[in-house]
Amino acid sequence: MSRCARSSFVKSLAVTALVALVCSLGAPVKAGVPRAGQPAPPFTLPRAAGGGKISLASLRGRPVYLNFFASWCSPCAEETPWVVEFYKKYRSRGLVTLGINELENAKKALEFAKQHDIPYPVLIDDGPMGKDYGVIAMPLHVFIDRRGKVSTFRLGEMTRGEIEAAIKKIL
Repeated sequence: MSRCARSSFVKSLAVTALVALVCSLGAPVKAGVPRAGQPAPPFTLPRAAGGGKISLASLRGRPVYLNFFASWCSPCAEETPWVVEFYKKYRSRGLVTLGINELENAKKALEFAKQHDIPYPVLIDDGPMGKDYGVIAMPLHVFIDRRGKVSTFRLGEMTRGEIEAAIKKIL
């Protein structure tokens, strides 16, 4: 097994172990954590830069990709070039991509966005949205269809192909 494959396997194993540990400890999981086919929980979050806020309600009728990340999350950094690529490829077809920085300040979120040349809006969540969306580890990917329903919900890393397939499903 190559070093890269081994590293990816270890990261996936670590995320799986964390989820299993949290579940086995009886950690409360909000009943409203979105599942495929259910309405996505509403949110209104501030932009990390430029002021203003973005709400899910304002995006109704458009396919939405929520990419939860943190500056310390190495799998998040590894996936970001793909997220940027697909944002550029599919925005003309109506795709809205939002980076949701979880539990960090705007400065850290903007440093990450600058380092990875993120062209889509980056929003700051200080916890409530993360609870509504079941963020217990990162990255977290949520793909919402034009009707406002969750199409794909994925905790942990996704491959380039998996991200693109989930996007195509909501277009």
